[in-house]
Amino acid sequence: MIESLIQLGTQITVSERSDSVIVAPTTDIEGREPLKARIDCGLAGTVMRFVPPMAALFAGEITFDGDEAARRRPMKTTIDSLRALGVSVEDQGSGSLPFTITSSGVIEGDYLEIDASASSQFVSGLLLAAPRFTKGLSLRHVGKDLPSLPHIEMTLECLRQRGVKVSQPEETLWVVEPGPISGGDINIEPDLSNAGPFLAAALVLGGSVRVKNWPLTTTQVGKHFVEILTQMGASFERDGDDLVIAGTGSIKGLDIDLSIGGELAPVIIALAVLADGPSRITGIAHLRGHETDRLAALTNEINSIGGKATELEDGIAIEPSSELHSGTWKTYEDHRMATAGAIIGLRVPGITIEDISVVSKTMPEFVSLWNGLLGTNS
Repeated sequence: MIESLIQLGTQITVSERSDSVIVAPTTDIEGREPLKARIDCGLAGTVMRFVPPMAALFAGEITFDGDEAARRRPMKTTIDSLRALGVSVEDQGSGSLPFTITSSGVIEGDYLEIDASASSQFVSGLLLAAPRFTKGLSLRHVGKDLPSLPHIEMTLECLRQRGVKVSQPEETLWVVEPGPISGGDINIEPDLSNAGPFLAAALVLGGSVRVKNWPLTTTQVGKHFVEILTQMGASFERDGDDLVIAGTGSIKGLDIDLSIGGELAPVIIALAVLADGPSRITGIAHLRGHETDRLAALTNEINSIGGKATELEDGIAIEPSSELHSGTWKTYEDHRMATAGAIIGLRVPGITIEDISVVSKTMPEFVSLWNGLLGTNS
């Protein structure tokens, strides 16, 4: 993300300790030469879906590409949205990466309808750029489903904190007024979704795990781990700024709609494999469009080690199995597939994670933290 913003002319300085970032906004947009840039999205959905609407606010030609797996992720909604806003997009008809946008640097905005059924990121990317549209933006989702609504709430709150006027007249209609975006000092919350595997360890092994600096109030979907893991047998308490989870080693199955946040699903599904009773996790059809088809990948890997998983139209059903055994757990270039395998490996001896390095996408220090949790060196 930092590299992509620098490509657009933003000045970003990272402190020597890498614990703070100073972002100076791009200036003199009107007077500078048209951009000709190439942005590497890697495998980051937030880069490939948040940056293009912002990049269209700059005159010039900007190409977006990413990893091979990123080229398989759905991007048609972003591409169609930009075209509807008057931006030229060349994608050879693929509806995916790579594509090139050519813009005058001025977007009128006003009203736009999109189908964001595949990801709430399509909504957030447009809302974040909308204050700079000449007429702002009234954005309506017209698809059947809309996953991960809490992420959109997070986006709206972020805009409000920057002084932007936003409203939500209807459940799937968001209005952003044109106007300035203020700067300021921001403390970034810890990523609660990344805490999932560590919380899960307490359920699998028994004992307790402390997560430092768990916010009292947050728009992050990871906050729902507390209520969900409580259903599966955990107990929680706050100790000052920290959250402490305790488990007994016994895990209850559950029937849950996880449409609020599919990013939680791999942790919940991994726990369900080890549960005493059956589980049914639904509302997560959109996981087929993530780093990999997570529904197919999780089903395949669970069954490959003797589990009993059935892929559903919008989720996975899991039955308890007494036949779990060692084996290689494939990761599909997906960080959450790797951590799901690590959770199951806490109880099933001999689980080998195919490529644990994929965790570097969101938590490069996962292996050292995991070993520290377990008191092991490798």
